[in-house]
Amino acid sequence: MRLKLTCIALLPGLTLAEQTPYEIDELVITGSRYQASGWQLPFSVNRIDAEQATLGKPGVNLSEALGSVPGLVVQNRQNYAQDLQISSRGFGARSAFGIRGIKLLADGVPLSNPDGQGQAATFDLDTLERIEVLRGPFASVYGSNSGGVIQLFSRDGEGTPKVALDTSQAAYGTNRTRVSAEGGNDKAGFIINRSHFETDGYRDHSGAILDKTFAKLTLYPDDLSKLSLSFSELDQNDTQDPQGLTWDQVQADRRSAAPSALQFDTRKTVDHRQFALNYERSFAAGTWQSTLYSGTRRVIQYQSIPVFVQAPASQSGGVIDFERRFHGIGNRWIQSFNLGSSLLTVTTGLDYDYSRDDRQGYENFVGATLGVKGNLRRDERNEVTSLSPYVQAAWQLGKLDLQAGLRHSQVEFDVDDRFLSNGDDSGSVTYRELTPTLGASYALLPALNIYASWGKGLETPTLNELSYSGPGNSFGFELKPATSEQIEVGLKARLAQATSLQLALFQIDTDDELVVESANGGRSRFQNAAQTRRRGVELALESRLSDTLRANLAYTQIDATYSKDFTSNGRLIEDGNHLPGIPARTLYGELAWQPVEGFSTAIEGLYRSKLYVEDSNTAKAAPSHALFNWQARFEQKAGALTFNQVLRIDNLLDREYIGSVIVGDGNGRYYEPGPERAWYVGAGVQYQFD
Repeated sequence: MRLKLTCIALLPGLTLAEQTPYEIDELVITGSRYQASGWQLPFSVNRIDAEQATLGKPGVNLSEALGSVPGLVVQNRQNYAQDLQISSRGFGARSAFGIRGIKLLADGVPLSNPDGQGQAATFDLDTLERIEVLRGPFASVYGSNSGGVIQLFSRDGEGTPKVALDTSQAAYGTNRTRVSAEGGNDKAGFIINRSHFETDGYRDHSGAILDKTFAKLTLYPDDLSKLSLSFSELDQNDTQDPQGLTWDQVQADRRSAAPSALQFDTRKTVDHRQFALNYERSFAAGTWQSTLYSGTRRVIQYQSIPVFVQAPASQSGGVIDFERRFHGIGNRWIQSFNLGSSLLTVTTGLDYDYSRDDRQGYENFVGATLGVKGNLRRDERNEVTSLSPYVQAAWQLGKLDLQAGLRHSQVEFDVDDRFLSNGDDSGSVTYRELTPTLGASYALLPALNIYASWGKGLETPTLNELSYSGPGNSFGFELKPATSEQIEVGLKARLAQATSLQLALFQIDTDDELVVESANGGRSRFQNAAQTRRRGVELALESRLSDTLRANLAYTQIDATYSKDFTSNGRLIEDGNHLPGIPARTLYGELAWQPVEGFSTAIEGLYRSKLYVEDSNTAKAAPSHALFNWQARFEQKAGALTFNQVLRIDNLLDREYIGSVIVGDGNGRYYEPGPERAWYVGAGVQYQFD
């Protein structure tokens, strides 16, 4: 649904075009769970459509699509063995691998384990319809470990059937090939996509091969219901891990791998398969939505834990080997009540998620040979169960919109230790918490909405954080969840016919923050020792300057500090120290130009201030940097055939920079250098049947 409003004067000194109609934001569901305009919702939510997220870009990982969202820090590590690092207003900044503290969803299915540790590599950007990103208090309506929400939606197959083939070549021995088919009508639609990616990597010992498959069948049994069945697969074999570098190693050779990575041939293999079913049906009284999913994930990872560190009986070796089986179901009922001059929408639901790891640990040596699977040192079954009922209500009262939510999160960890020669670490722990949210928005003017929201959140320890945090490197069942309280105020404005602005100010106070107690030999012990405060401002500006010119701007400033002293690695971390991994300022800008049909070009810039790498703030901070990227895309049509070509240059000015940091690394290998100037060329063809 597209709504028309009339612009009027907004702020002193800033006049909007009088009597000029404009279209408000397209609908989003993240945060409210029902379709609503992002313009009206009392929280920060951004929608990124497929064109902005993927055109002229390699299509390899999520970092390409999220730069225009304020509040997010996305670090492409150039290390496919460890996935991306993504933080939202500081949540997730400490994660050493994968995504932690942010709820990541794809077509309603969690890409995060119930303990909060997740990965983005399994999603296929080739089939993307849109991304919705939620920050702030209302993220907690998605349960524990939801400091922010990134929700991806694949498109449904529709229209006349078509097939496509794309191929690309890029710097550092990188190439990618994709083949796809899709189509549909008012009864059914399908989409099938297969891609193959290879790279030698920018750094030594950073090669990777990724094969992805995605298939989706959408059925429309009648005018009131929709059923989607999907399958996704990721095969990632022997992906090399160059690890982080010390600052001296960066200065000596920024493209090198850590010596221990070469010594132990650090690498990772992932085999991930997942099935999902989404069903939606409308009734006279409301709408029923249901999601059911199941899958398996096998991981074998060779680490560089030194041989002497593995000598104590409590150590679990240097090879991780686990097979995970997971499943879950989410059900919700959405009903609206017309109350005369107002509209009340109530959503009630229940989410259940379960994972079971059959996990072993092995020595990473046999005799004098390193980087091979040796003796068994760990054998256990890890189960994580999450059960969360919730209720949300939205009340539209003319110019005033009220939102409220309440969720009860219950996360249970159960460990069955079967390697008893070093003692029995079996046990269980359950975390429970009620997380309320409240929000209100008010239309001061037809072109200006102001809003405020408040909420509480819960962040449980992950299995990785629990594993070695108890006495004698046993499971740390005594760890508590971190709890947070968030406040956000902001405005959403239309400054002209095709210009929108969002401004948000926020404060986040956290108790029992999980921090490192000690880190030795590649193992970290965690503790609840800190209180933190994060205050910041976010600005997003999107404008269509003319029929051919479009601009985006995103700015974030955040002051993230500890508000209580604690001890880590035998050192006092004082009140006022900065949280590592969170830049004080980030700025993103993009200018896109499409002068004629069949040709477009864009330039984007990114600035990030320095990054502290550990809690004492005394180690060398990763320096600030500014990068510029340029791309051009061409398209030609000849009957049923459509051809496209892409040329892209990243790091246009050939700057040396640190792409990401490994917070608190016990060996001082904090830094992961980003690539120098890099080129990318791609070409594709699509055939559409009559």
